[in-house]
Amino acid sequence: METLKEDAIHHTAMKLAEELKSLSIYKSFYSDVQKLVSSPNVKKEDFKQTLQQAMKEKGLDTKLRNTVFHWVRSQNKQNKLDPLTSLSKASAQWEKRIHKSLNSMCSDLETSLAKVRSQSEQEELSAKWSELSTYNLDLSKYRPVYAPKDFLEVLLTLSGYVPFTKEGEPKWEFAHLPLQVKNLDQLRKIYLEWTNGEPLLGVNPNMPSAVSGFSTIEAERIGLGERVTGLGYAPVIQEYLKKGSPQCLRAKLWAQVLGADVGAQQTAYFNRLKKSVLEVDLMIDKLIFKDVQLTASNDDQYFVFEDLLYQVMLCFSRDSDVLQNLKGCIGNPLNVTIKGKQTSADSITVFPPSGIIPFHGFTMYATPFCYLYDDPVQLYFIFRAFYIRYWHKLHYISTHPQGIVSLCLLYERLLEANEPLLWIHFRNININPIRVVFKWIMRAFSGHLPPDQLLLLWDTILGYDCLEILPLLAVAILSFRKENIFQVNTIQNVDAVLADLSTISVIPLLQLTLMKPQ
Repeated sequence: METLKEDAIHHTAMKLAEELKSLSIYKSFYSDVQKLVSSPNVKKEDFKQTLQQAMKEKGLDTKLRNTVFHWVRSQNKQNKLDPLTSLSKASAQWEKRIHKSLNSMCSDLETSLAKVRSQSEQEELSAKWSELSTYNLDLSKYRPVYAPKDFLEVLLTLSGYVPFTKEGEPKWEFAHLPLQVKNLDQLRKIYLEWTNGEPLLGVNPNMPSAVSGFSTIEAERIGLGERVTGLGYAPVIQEYLKKGSPQCLRAKLWAQVLGADVGAQQTAYFNRLKKSVLEVDLMIDKLIFKDVQLTASNDDQYFVFEDLLYQVMLCFSRDSDVLQNLKGCIGNPLNVTIKGKQTSADSITVFPPSGIIPFHGFTMYATPFCYLYDDPVQLYFIFRAFYIRYWHKLHYISTHPQGIVSLCLLYERLLEANEPLLWIHFRNININPIRVVFKWIMRAFSGHLPPDQLLLLWDTILGYDCLEILPLLAVAILSFRKENIFQVNTIQNVDAVLADLSTISVIPLLQLTLMKPQ
């Protein structure tokens, strides 16, 4: 048995070693280890022990452990479209609709999906790169390809693709889908620290600390957080984030847990993306400008970050690594000819290179990071890491347990089981309950919650590596506002009751929902 176990470990180690060679970190890491091996700190007669000690002292041990941690998480995505279900058919049809809409818009506007920018355009765009809000574009005829409400209409037809329903299931749209979701008791076992009523940041920062040497819970969390950031070990940071991060440490902690620290290599990569933006005009650029103007620029919390957001979102559209990381998860993007490059070998491009067509509100996935990072390169890599890990699941059709379809079903099940009178009220007034919260879930509450509350919520997503907190919060808010919802009977009035979330305290509300009644 021991031999089998050792063989399995050896096999896994060999596979991991091969996989690491394909990572961007490999060359620099290998070079650092080579230098270390040839240093006086590593002794030939005790090679293994002295090398391990030297790697610890140089921080290479932590770097290797974090690389393995991030690799393991990336292998455990399980978010590819499941060919055994007819959801993949719905996803393909939806993708076809989006592509048709793009081509139709191009024809109406008599423009190209991709074309080379003239020298004067390149120079103007380059000169205004840091203040793109002054870049003059006529966007009056451009419109978002789709909005969350359009995507919801597609999701609400999914039950039509499923050839059976389970006996005893309520006749409600998502309930027909053969997907497994958790109940509240199962969620309580995941969010154990919250269920047990442990002190959390975001409840009362002035709460006295139980740890000697700290006057308040906030001071205690800052003290512990400083030790955790110094250690720099991603699994420990993830555990720490379960109880929330102090604002002063969040930027560093998020970068560490996502493996998104920025160095010369990342800066050079960002500059290559910028060069691509300057050289080739994609029709999607106009959609990005339009989306920033319709969302962040009109938001009192985010309008000051308009220029930063243009840079980040334009570069994101050119990032082919996003498409590579999400292969099999986001469908098949278009291939188009770059007008003005027809005679060159690189005249064909994926449209867009990232594979992601932005919807109305897409920019809001990036806006909260502006409160943490003022450097566009650092902001870019944090946003990209979040998107690849989490946000793409919120606007693609898949069977993933953390995908938008499963989250909608989870919301319905939680509402029906834990707020039955509210569920019945929605049924009686003929309103599908998902319609009143879908925009919250699809945008992970960005643009709906105040930034300080939103960042605490996203701490939780990182800490538990899970999006199920989103439908849970949606149910908690409806429960909190239910007396007012009972007084109205149209979707417009329900929306009015739920329109302002500025007074919502996310962490206390969630903890009350998760704590078992005594």
